[in-house]
Amino acid sequence: MRNESVLTEFILLGIPHTEGLEAMLFVLFLSFYIFTLIGNLLILLAIVSSTQLHTPMYVFLGKLSVCDIFFPSVSSPKMLFYLSGNSRAISYAGCVSQVFFYHFLGCTECFLYTVMAYDRFVAICHPLHYTIIMSHRVCTILAMGTSFFGCIQATFLTTLTFQLPYCGPSEVDYYFCDITVMLKLACADTASLEMVGFISVGLMPLSCFLLILTSYSCIVCSILQIHSADGRHRAFSTCSAHLTAILLFYMPVVLIYLRPTPSPCLNATVQVLNNLVTPMLNPFIYSLRNKEVKSSLKKVLQQVAFLPEK
Repeated sequence: MRNESVLTEFILLGIPHTEGLEAMLFVLFLSFYIFTLIGNLLILLAIVSSTQLHTPMYVFLGKLSVCDIFFPSVSSPKMLFYLSGNSRAISYAGCVSQVFFYHFLGCTECFLYTVMAYDRFVAICHPLHYTIIMSHRVCTILAMGTSFFGCIQATFLTTLTFQLPYCGPSEVDYYFCDITVMLKLACADTASLEMVGFISVGLMPLSCFLLILTSYSCIVCSILQIHSADGRHRAFSTCSAHLTAILLFYMPVVLIYLRPTPSPCLNATVQVLNNLVTPMLNPFIYSLRNKEVKSSLKKVLQQVAFLPEK
């Protein structure tokens, strides 16, 4: 009878084919991480400090900034820790936590983008009924619902992954614990679970993306019916930021989880972009073309830096 002792820790091998580049990657990823935290904190402060921005669209944007602060924090601190020459070991509980919070925050963002698209649909297609449809109560339910359903999805995926026995090897051929790499280490047949996981991880983002596509199809039709050029420009300007963020979020999901033959090196590169670069870019995407956010952000920066108001 084979000895199947349960593993108590795993060893993160890091990003494939980057041996000898640890110092450069540490500086690069630390810079990304710091800019991500600062950018999203500033957006959050701008929204909280300005009563003008206490509307559903900016409430959802504020929640997106919170997710973008915590999402890279799931994997980045540990990655930076071992890139600086420290231990690559991660406990079993730490690995479970990474899988859960990565998919909890990822799924929450996925639902949040869908809710934000619905908000823009109501604002542009039904402007006279916007305050009634997107009331404070509805806004709160939608904002909390994204986290609730994200938690359900993450709990299902994490339970699915760690109900399997892990008895060795303990080397995780990646820079953090994720479902696809963890299933390779399981001491059991994972074919059926891989299929269930593939359907679950693929079906949820696809459903959200189809809802977003439907919302924006209606939005484009409504915008084309606006007679004034200024009105069309304002509507397109508001929606273009959201569409850019959606594309940056969904393209990595498709490349990582929905390709039939995954490549560890490509997956790691795309996932680093998804974990660090996209959350870093979101504050720029949403602030550069938004006068209200830029105005509030300017006031926050003046208060932080004690600069005189112009």
